[in-house]
Parts: sequence; C-alpha cells; structure tokens
Amino acid sequence: MREKHGMLSHMYVHTPAVVNHAVEDEVFVVRVSGSLDHDSAPLLEEACALAEDSGATRTVVDLSLTDFADSTVLHVLLAAQRAHHRQQRTLIVAGPFHEVVRRLFDVTGTAGYFTLADDLLGALSS
Repeated sequence: MREKHGMLSHMYVHTPAVVNHAVEDEVFVVRVSGSLDHDSAPLLEEACALAEDSGATRTVVDLSLTDFADSTVLHVLLAAQRAHHRQQRTLIVAGPFHEVVRRLFDVTGTAGYFTLADDLLGALSS
C-alpha cells in the first residue's frame, strides 16, 4: 500500500496470466493464475470455447491462483455460463478467491449467476 494525498490506496502488482486446461474425471478444468485483464482475457475465452467444444458435461474454472480480474474477465465468464446453460451443461467457478476477485463478483452482483465452489476439490466432487 502507498499513501496518496493523505489517503491509503492499494497498489497491485500484476503478474502475467497463465491459463491451462485439462480433462480430469470427465470434467474440463480450466486453471487460471496471475492477473486477468483486457489483454489476457482472450486466453480464458479460448479455454472456455475449448470446454464448450469438448463434450464434457461439466467445466470448472479454477480461479484460486488468480490475483486480479477485471470486468472483461467477468464478461468472458458470463458468456461461458450462458453457452453452458444453452447446452444443458454445468459451469462451476472455483476458489478460494483472492479478495480482488471476490469483490468483482460482489460489487457487480453477479455471484448469483454462477455456481461458485470454495475450492477445486469441492467443484470436482459436486
């Protein structure tokens, strides 16, 4: 944190985003680490598209190692949720969530649009 004009402001260090995917027990798992923003959201979008095409009945997006996400990422997740719903498939977003990521869901009121899991293990077993 740094002080600016007498007020404290958070200073975030953005780390490069890494998006990996794999099929585990017939579940398409997308693992995201680092900072997701406008520049890196296409990585998540591509992985979600692969999940939709995979034929897996469930997709889990693991955000437990994601330290930043902006509204662009939220847009990608909402689009993936709609696509999964149309295909009668399940999309689960797993934590534990970094406070910045949790705040994105809370402030935008979108947490209720997703099935949220406390962790990857819980998401895989649901």
